[in-house]
Amino acid sequence: MSGDHQTLALLLFSAFIAVTLAITTWVGRNRHGSAEEFYAGGRLFSPMENGFAIAGDYMSAASFLGISGVIALYGYDGMLYSVGFLVAWLVVLLLVAELVRNCGRFTLADVVAARMTERPVRIAAGTSSVTVSVLYLVAQMVGAGSLVALLLGGTSEATRSWTVVGVGALMVIYVTLGGMRATTWIQIVKAVLLMAGATALTVLVLVRFQGDINELLNSAAEHSGHGKDFLSPGLRYGGDWTARLDFISLGLALVLGTAGLPHILSRFYTVPTARAARRSVVWSIGLIGSFYLMTIVLGFGAAAILGTDEVRASNAAGNTAVPLLALDLGGGAGSTGGTVLFAVVAAVAFATILAVVAGITLASSASVAHDLYASLRRRHAKPYREVTVARVAAVGIGAAAIGLGLLARDLNVAFLVGLAFAVAASANLPVLLYSLFWRNFTTRGAVWSVYGGLIPAVLLVVFSPVVSGSPEALFPGVDFHVFPLQNPGVVSIPLGFLAGWIGTVTSSEPPDEAKHAETEVRALTGAGAV
Repeated sequence: MSGDHQTLALLLFSAFIAVTLAITTWVGRNRHGSAEEFYAGGRLFSPMENGFAIAGDYMSAASFLGISGVIALYGYDGMLYSVGFLVAWLVVLLLVAELVRNCGRFTLADVVAARMTERPVRIAAGTSSVTVSVLYLVAQMVGAGSLVALLLGGTSEATRSWTVVGVGALMVIYVTLGGMRATTWIQIVKAVLLMAGATALTVLVLVRFQGDINELLNSAAEHSGHGKDFLSPGLRYGGDWTARLDFISLGLALVLGTAGLPHILSRFYTVPTARAARRSVVWSIGLIGSFYLMTIVLGFGAAAILGTDEVRASNAAGNTAVPLLALDLGGGAGSTGGTVLFAVVAAVAFATILAVVAGITLASSASVAHDLYASLRRRHAKPYREVTVARVAAVGIGAAAIGLGLLARDLNVAFLVGLAFAVAASANLPVLLYSLFWRNFTTRGAVWSVYGGLIPAVLLVVFSPVVSGSPEALFPGVDFHVFPLQNPGVVSIPLGFLAGWIGTVTSSEPPDEAKHAETEVRALTGAGAV
């Protein structure tokens, strides 16, 4: 990219970082150090504010960069990501949002432990939450590396590596200094910027084709190199039974995984009531639905205007399709309009990454401190000490995410998020639903449910073509894969539910009817909710 691109985009990057650091510093000066303040922002956000923050948390680099890139490369099959991410919110709205807000305090483990023996349940749920969060963080790191490497005019390993390190350092600063309140305001600012940027690009794509969707789709098919197959199912997930089963597995993971994501569940605790939590989800569905419709236009627009070959040449996984599309829509390389639009889109994408990683890091550090540390300390650690542990945990989680992000830098970010969703749907969703709706659920069932989904999901990914045995794998030079699918959801999600059922029916511990009744009343009415 030209020097003008680099200078303008870096100025916009710097402006966003300066604004967000100012927010973090201001909030940090006005906090009082309590656990409720650090984890839940004092529960002072309105439904609209929290709805924007949820949207900002959910519309990640995978959404803006990855999904559009997958659509630009694979057409119809890439749309599964857009549809799956959106439909998932119906599960959240109908099954968990209000009940989680009533039953929990800060984390997923609070909901489950309300009627179980706390220590083993908190350790299991905390371990699962940290695993899911780190997987999700890796996707954001990969997106940051691809984006800034493109901006700086190359794909050098050093550039991408230092970008990942820089993003990791910033996210640790946001979380340790500002907690949930700063993270929420960063997400609100980012959601507004992202919606504005996506809307502008979508309008420009439609104007280029005079508003004719048919012409857009036909042009995309023509420039894709696949002809009409580009607009039909099967280009990526067609053919043999393995590819079709992968398609089903990915769909299950996307639709069911959202309700088990720790950083999404933690957002319901930042509002004062369950009704506000439900209204937050309604706000977020409107924003997220609009956004995912726009990613479809942007993906097909990139294929039609740039061509699939150019998208793949810039980044094999398609992660840079949207910035390149912005460059072309603004007038092309070397033009003032192209320079400005490219820089704005790159800055918005970078803002997206920073906001999302801050939210995920906060949720995972809360799990470490509130669940793991407090459990190992025989529970009820002093709140100020717990918050200190959470800040230290944010540093450790940031370091882990940086290391894994450097390792996975050549994978598509939407695909990486699909893996995180599969683990969340396998380990977190079964125990959450059983705890809320099954009267006879026991402590052994809860622990078995978490580990019975988590361990198979992680092992199946390790022994899948994602890690070895294919040119796109993490370790392309070796082959120890034995599981044929890239996404483990179709196997690991049923295993999570099955393990929870087996653990419960074989448990000698009688179910606590009184605690279940108390939890049920609290979940449905909000009586006694924090």
